[in-house]
Amino acid sequence: MSEVNHQRIKTNGIWMHIAEQGKGPLVLLLHGFPEIWYAWRHQLNFLANHGYHAVAPDLRGYGDSDSPLNPSSYTFSHIVGDLIGLLDHLGEPQAFVVGSDWGAQIGWHLSLFRPDRVKGFVALSVPYYPRSPNIKTVESIVQIFGEQVHVSQFQKAGRAERAFARYDCLTVMKKMLLTKADILTSPPGMELIDYLPTPSYLPSWITEEELTVFADKFQESGFTGPLNYYRAMNL
Repeated sequence: MSEVNHQRIKTNGIWMHIAEQGKGPLVLLLHGFPEIWYAWRHQLNFLANHGYHAVAPDLRGYGDSDSPLNPSSYTFSHIVGDLIGLLDHLGEPQAFVVGSDWGAQIGWHLSLFRPDRVKGFVALSVPYYPRSPNIKTVESIVQIFGEQVHVSQFQKAGRAERAFARYDCLTVMKKMLLTKADILTSPPGMELIDYLPTPSYLPSWITEEELTVFADKFQESGFTGPLNYYRAMNL
């Protein structure tokens, strides 16, 4: 059984960290918020054992990849450009693409912008929805879910970072990754991270040690890069 290999590559003006395992047709695995490549640890191993070259990057702003400070550096054009550079670096004309949460949105736009580079696409959590010509994306989400929805709370620079900083990163991971809420929102005047409960026990599909891997990496890299995806939604 092959091991997971790690490297940092230069793509689209940034350094991107990738984890890869196996040989064969390329499968590109795109994580969501707040995650890193490690969210795909089981799939990397499974795909490698079934004849695929599985690659899971830390997307721009996450983990060991570069994290530009300006939200304008996190548009879909930027992120898709990162992935095209990754495919070029690997010498692959096409890839199967799997995306979850933000990774699904990125996968939709990769398929839209560069269908010639996508052999097949699997979207988890997020369907495709076209940008409205009449209303900005954030405003349309607020109209549906209210002013306290997470997308709205994450818009102002520093707001969510200060709220998250009231907790250690392991608690933030438990609140965000293990929530059972269908919609991430909170009562008026309350920050989302304060409203989300901290689970008293862990589900069977994850361990404290695995959550700590996420927590330790976000302790190093911070949350501004990931939150900038939300701050670029109207661009």
